[in-house]
Amino acid sequence: MPTPGLDTYTSPWREPEHDDLAELARDFFTKEVLPHTERLLAQGHPDRDHYRRAGELGLLGLSVPEQYGGGGGGFTHEAVMLHEQAHCGESTLGLAVHSGIVTGYLVAYGTEEQKRRWLPGLCSGELVGAIAMTEPDGGSDLQAMRTRAVRDGDDYLVTGAKTFISNGGLADLVIVAVKTDPEQRASGISLLVCEVGDGPAGFRRGRLLSKIGLHGNDTAELFFDDLRVPAANLLGGAEGLGFFQMMQALPQERLVIGVGAVAAMQRAVELTTAYVKERTAFGKPLIGHQNTRMVLAECVTRTRVARVFLDDCITRHDRGELDVATAAMAKSWLTEGQCEVVDRCLQLFGGYGYTTEYPIARMYADARVQKIYGGTNEIMKELIARAL
Repeated sequence: MPTPGLDTYTSPWREPEHDDLAELARDFFTKEVLPHTERLLAQGHPDRDHYRRAGELGLLGLSVPEQYGGGGGGFTHEAVMLHEQAHCGESTLGLAVHSGIVTGYLVAYGTEEQKRRWLPGLCSGELVGAIAMTEPDGGSDLQAMRTRAVRDGDDYLVTGAKTFISNGGLADLVIVAVKTDPEQRASGISLLVCEVGDGPAGFRRGRLLSKIGLHGNDTAELFFDDLRVPAANLLGGAEGLGFFQMMQALPQERLVIGVGAVAAMQRAVELTTAYVKERTAFGKPLIGHQNTRMVLAECVTRTRVARVFLDDCITRHDRGELDVATAAMAKSWLTEGQCEVVDRCLQLFGGYGYTTEYPIARMYADARVQKIYGGTNEIMKELIARAL
């Protein structure tokens, strides 16, 4: 549905190949995943077959080099795919983590053997990926993590717990942040790639967490009790690099969150514009009332500005120039905007906006976590302030 002020704008980095990719992704999400939404929400996790189908279509690992089974593109291709997923309202498949984050870590920091070992399966959808940073007592304070990895011959023994792990229920491959030197803070952190698909001894998945939103996306607790992991699975091949690796990768993770935020803002404006043209009150369509027009004008303006800012960040990131502070600005400002725009749009639906019969209600619940994961928005503001 055309939205003036949005559809007249084209991202400056977008090429015809991005349009083809968008059409492919849109068809996949709308025709092959969305028809199963109610069942997926009820079961609390996506179907593995949908990961495999996305892999068959070439929608996974879009920025992974072709020699490892990927699409050979860049972050702009990941952004297009993730935008289409959020814009059509598909929220079960954890592709932002699987393809936008996990494969990025392996491409950037994996050894040649690690890339050849794991990337093809992630790109085909045979493997589902997750990353485990957050701990029950740690929150955003990554340096205070307690999960330990103790060297034992050619292996590490991993002990600890992680929580709020997206894709945690289905994941075959989990990048786990651990302390290899508990006496150190940042310099004692390493990243271990744990292969957990077959439920190895020493590994246990906890419950799928019951959340106020994102009901079809599996978010789990993970427990490690002397899980034996080969030392060859140390990401990058050396201890003590984990905190640096995470700090280098987090700007892209925050940009991924921003892509979803802007897509949701656009969808909210489109759905609401269509609704207020059909719904009547006091003898005329809602769009005929000044308050409705003023609210929509503010929401569409906020969305347009958000898209321009996001595009600037994507362009910077594509050149390798996206700094920590700017990524933090994007994550905090875009997710704040998402929550504000969706809330104001829901208000225009009146009582219907509070019922799950209308997509805006689910969008409202799904939006709230955007200000929490990937580093809370309060932490983002601290990062921005430090750059001053």
